[in-house]
Amino acid sequence: MENYIVSARKYRPASFDTVVGQRALTTTLKNAIATGKLAHAYLFCGPRGVGKTTCARIFAKTINCLSPAADGEACNQCESCQAFNEQRSYNIHELDAASNNSVEDIRSLIDQVRIPPQIGQYKVYIIDEVHMLSQAAFNAFLKTLEEPPHHAIFILATTEKHKILPTILSRCQIYDFNRINVQDTVEHLQYVAGKEGIQAEPEALNVIAQKADGGMRDALSIFDQVTSFTSGNITYKGVIENLNVLDYEYYFRLVDHFLENKAADAMVLLNEVLRKGFDAHHFITGLASHFRDLLVSKDPITIPLLEVGASIRERYLQQAQKCEQKFLYRAMKLCNDCDLNYRTSKNKRLLVELTLIQCAQLTLPDADDIIGGRSPKKRLKPLFNKQQAVLQTAMQAQPQAENAAAATSTDATNGNIGLRKSPLPEIKEDKRKIPVIKAGQLGMSIRHRNTQPETSKPVTPTTSEANRQPDYEDYTVYEKDLTYYWRDFAQKLPKEEKANAARMMNITPKLLDATTFEVGVDNDMVEKYMNGLIPDIQNFLRENLHNRKITMKVRVLEAKEVVRAYSHVERFQLMSKKNPKLMKLKDVFGLELS
Repeated sequence: MENYIVSARKYRPASFDTVVGQRALTTTLKNAIATGKLAHAYLFCGPRGVGKTTCARIFAKTINCLSPAADGEACNQCESCQAFNEQRSYNIHELDAASNNSVEDIRSLIDQVRIPPQIGQYKVYIIDEVHMLSQAAFNAFLKTLEEPPHHAIFILATTEKHKILPTILSRCQIYDFNRINVQDTVEHLQYVAGKEGIQAEPEALNVIAQKADGGMRDALSIFDQVTSFTSGNITYKGVIENLNVLDYEYYFRLVDHFLENKAADAMVLLNEVLRKGFDAHHFITGLASHFRDLLVSKDPITIPLLEVGASIRERYLQQAQKCEQKFLYRAMKLCNDCDLNYRTSKNKRLLVELTLIQCAQLTLPDADDIIGGRSPKKRLKPLFNKQQAVLQTAMQAQPQAENAAAATSTDATNGNIGLRKSPLPEIKEDKRKIPVIKAGQLGMSIRHRNTQPETSKPVTPTTSEANRQPDYEDYTVYEKDLTYYWRDFAQKLPKEEKANAARMMNITPKLLDATTFEVGVDNDMVEKYMNGLIPDIQNFLRENLHNRKITMKVRVLEAKEVVRAYSHVERFQLMSKKNPKLMKLKDVFGLELS
């Protein structure tokens, strides 16, 4: 049996022209060789299997070619090229940094760099997976990489450029290799299949190219695997069976069920897919990609974005004509939401089934009433029409009441709005009523003067309502109610009045008579500030306490009236003077004051 060589090695490019999918980079390297403008260090970075090490070897062979071609390619006839092709060249040194990443390995490399080449002009050192070098090895390599001998050229290859030190990156010319697109991969696979005498369907090669995800080495490895499975006749069904890829046919059938609103058939199809061993998450991401392909198939401008075979492309174009863009947008959104929530969901199958049901509802006649295929819009409907009419009447009367209150507070002399003029009507009689206060706010039960059932809640008339009531009567003012609304006013002060609000919270108003109360302050500045607030405070208290005669006075407290806050120690000392046994109790138990 002759020695078998895998396609990835057998059809490895030997010249720049045979490199697939990296035309811009190979052109740049060929021009640099032709003009003799070579850098001392290069960094080739990109995904796996896209040709980084291959291009480094071709570059090393070409710059040492004794008679290069005019287009920058090697002649493959001279001694240097033949030595390279036979893998016996002493001018090319490859180092695997994954297994030689210590300082000693780098020092050994540096010692070799000093020796000039015997044949050719340059000695090329290819360091693969350079990001695996240790920190100390990078530091030992810095000086040599920055100023190597004129005959030495370094080519560093890596798949993870972000792990390389910035000081290394600044000393290299950086070449970023791209993923190989599906079309280029399919063409190269067709070339390999023709060389090997293998029959291959274009759709099958397209599936292999998509599975490779931009890596030519992976594509050739899958190609060899499928060739063994199909005995040299690569078909679409054989590829999807061998690679466990979900057939396009499932997605086409599923979309047809969605367009016909057949949610039950969609769930049966999902069950069939799961029974074949496919993952539900993979299924929903594939469905999202299918909707995306349908969307790009609707516009001739975006059809080139559809990376599928010719026969599959025709099916996409036919089904895209049946789908509206609105349906595709909503379906893609539902599949994307399912993809995002799949990992955290505890019932993953139910999540996928719910997504399929929602997609099947998108083309219903009342689909506009479904928010993204999820649930109907929330509409609050009244239980009784009579209650609805009363509610609408009350809502219409509210703006009129606010306008009446604003008109009452307008100053007729200068046309400005009077902020401190009370909107309550003039006093007509001196009858008193008990104010209506919420019992939960005061911590006690306060009843209205008229006994009412416990289920009824009396409502205090607002300012606008008081203006319309000719028999408006004042309620009795109690000190606890006064204190509550005093602090309520302090809490409603703006943020810039935070310090004054805190000062008011520490002040307790005291009733001097039935309607007059007094507040004591520490100094003249606070007295001046409080005097400025008297009109606003009076209006606020008169409205909330339902009494038009409430009057506020401010007085500066005398020195003996000022009560300061005592510390824990001072309070204990005062208590000990009244009860000496407390000190004895402290000494007996060895207590300490904190």
